[in-house]
Amino acid sequence: MKADKIYLVGFMAAGKTTVARALAKRLDWQALDIDELIEKREHMPVADIFARRGEPYFRAVERAVLFENLDQRHVVVATGGGTFVDPANRAAINSSGVSIWLDVSLERVISRLPSDRRRPLAADRGELERLYAQRRPAYQQAHTRIDAEHAEVELLVEQTIDWLKS
Repeated sequence: MKADKIYLVGFMAAGKTTVARALAKRLDWQALDIDELIEKREHMPVADIFARRGEPYFRAVERAVLFENLDQRHVVVATGGGTFVDPANRAAINSSGVSIWLDVSLERVISRLPSDRRRPLAADRGELERLYAQRRPAYQQAHTRIDAEHAEVELLVEQTIDWLKS
């Protein structure tokens, strides 16, 4: 598959940012992280945006940041865990590049999450489980799925490149 833009999608703590940086470096492309761009724009961490302004506000900013960057090429984009869940975002992503779902189990997610409350949607275990189950059908609409459960970053980069070449 010929692609000049890659979006990594998946649940929080799936490794999207880490893989995006490694993949971009390997391809000699730029890496973008939607959450980092939101934090720069809003001058505060994602957790503070959720706490002070709420999730609807965050999602509106997220969409704006995504759409502002649609025309960029030779870029690997790490999306936020909820970015691809929104139908308009998903359609834009799937039409402007290739989407790759980094799939990890809920247990792996929990093992990776810091306990410092930087992930506002992960504060309650029951809510986290519900959110995980709710988002999976959206992630399944990505162009491809890569099992990121146990793989090292470099292997995920290789698997992605192999898929792009196929």
